[in-house]
Amino acid sequence: MKKACVSMATAFVLVAGSSLASDVQWGYSGDGGPEHWGKLDPAFEMCAKGVNQSPINLTGFIEAELEPIAFHYTGLATEVVNNGHTIQVNYTAGSTIQVVGKTFELKQFHFHSPSENTINNESFPMEGHFVHAAQDGSLAVVGVMYTVGDENEGIKKVWKQMPAKGGEKAAMASQVKAETLLPQEQGYYRFNGSLTTPPCSEGVLWMVMKQSVTVSKEQVDAFVHVMHHPNNRPVQPLNARPILQ
Repeated sequence: MKKACVSMATAFVLVAGSSLASDVQWGYSGDGGPEHWGKLDPAFEMCAKGVNQSPINLTGFIEAELEPIAFHYTGLATEVVNNGHTIQVNYTAGSTIQVVGKTFELKQFHFHSPSENTINNESFPMEGHFVHAAQDGSLAVVGVMYTVGDENEGIKKVWKQMPAKGGEKAAMASQVKAETLLPQEQGYYRFNGSLTTPPCSEGVLWMVMKQSVTVSKEQVDAFVHVMHHPNNRPVQPLNARPILQ
């Protein structure tokens, strides 16, 4: 089991938006779209057979005394990657969160438009996923919803370096700190889920922040223009999973 978790972490943390089987073509529409992921490769079978899949519609919350997420972000973004499925920002080692009695290190963050998760059936213009891994290979993702409003200075710096073509990457020319992309109020919803891209591996701890962060319409449009299409997997069945708040 531990070996499987490590493989899952490698798949998502190092090449989020791609897959364990890199020669298998998948996407967000047509024959390679989400409804076909489970049939594209045996490694992707969880996309069709999994019962704790992400994203979900967050609703029917259960009141719980959730511990605060202890953010210890100390590093900086190192490079921006266009992997053809998302814009991924890789991060220096050493930034962590502590939650559920474990320490998870921030590896990268990336974006989806429109949002993958929804809250009470509300979709958001953009969602950021901050991907963390523990030493045992288990994953924790902090989700942040972005609404249209004031321009986001952190996003502005990332987009300035954003490669226009899939497979390209660029070193960060300015300092971007992950904490500047998080909301000030850090209440969150928590549930168990999966990767939202092939191989759709389960066992991922999800924490979606309640408070959103603003980005400008131009910033959302710039991201969609580079992606050329929406890059959100549709919401998946909840299957009686509890959503804690």
